[in-house]
Amino acid sequence: MAHCIVPEAEEILDKEFPVLDKGFVRLVDYLGSDQRIVQSARVSYGEGTKTVRQDAALIDYLLRHQHTSPFEQVVFTFHVKMPIFVARQWVRHRMGRMNEVSGRYSVMKDEFYVPDSGCVCGQSTNNRQGRADEPLPHDEAEKVRASLEQGQQDAYKAYSDMVESGLARELSRINLPLALYTEFYWQMDLHNLFHFLKLRLDSHAQYEIREYANVLLSIVHTVCPLAAQAFENDMRRSVTFTGEEMEALRAVLAGKENPLVDKKLKRFEEKIKTGEQL
Repeated sequence: MAHCIVPEAEEILDKEFPVLDKGFVRLVDYLGSDQRIVQSARVSYGEGTKTVRQDAALIDYLLRHQHTSPFEQVVFTFHVKMPIFVARQWVRHRMGRMNEVSGRYSVMKDEFYVPDSGCVCGQSTNNRQGRADEPLPHDEAEKVRASLEQGQQDAYKAYSDMVESGLARELSRINLPLALYTEFYWQMDLHNLFHFLKLRLDSHAQYEIREYANVLLSIVHTVCPLAAQAFENDMRRSVTFTGEEMEALRAVLAGKENPLVDKKLKRFEEKIKTGEQL
């Protein structure tokens, strides 16, 4: 197999793509491309790359039928900067390899996330872990932002004073808030990256991590456009049915009475109408 070079990817190497108010995503390196996926899939019978149309069809088939090992041949290395609370959601995806800046060795920067006023919302009434769709009135949102900024300034001043007094950095840092920005290098193969993106692009994911996921997806589109398109079609915008739901769907299409008559039926119909993942 020849080394895969994607000219469009080469152009964005080391370029910072801004996210939120002070964060970014940077593509440090990549290994493989769409070509590597089809090469590894065809190695068993020795055929090389065919036409783009054939390659696209093969990649789509592989992803749709969950033949995922060829996608593991493609690896991305990112340099990311994000608030700590986003990073703690990020590391739930344990298949990634990560090296983060250490507050034990380094003095942390005076950089904190402050949400835009349009992102300052009340607690959702139907989602225990999320915010409401509508932002607070502008004046109320600005009060929240001012309170956040003041708390961040106070915490960082206390941190700086302790560092300057000679207290160990590993102790000085412990009262710094989750809004503090951190940085790390993160490496993940395309199979697991697609799983990460499916979860973190979902509307139920927190807004801040969705913003990072959108940038990651745009980079994947640059490096592996055929695989990214297959992801959009076969994973991100697809719908999965249970066996019971498939039986109900067949019955309805055949003009028969829907066998699901309990609350599950109502929930199922709501999902069909809204296009929500089942």
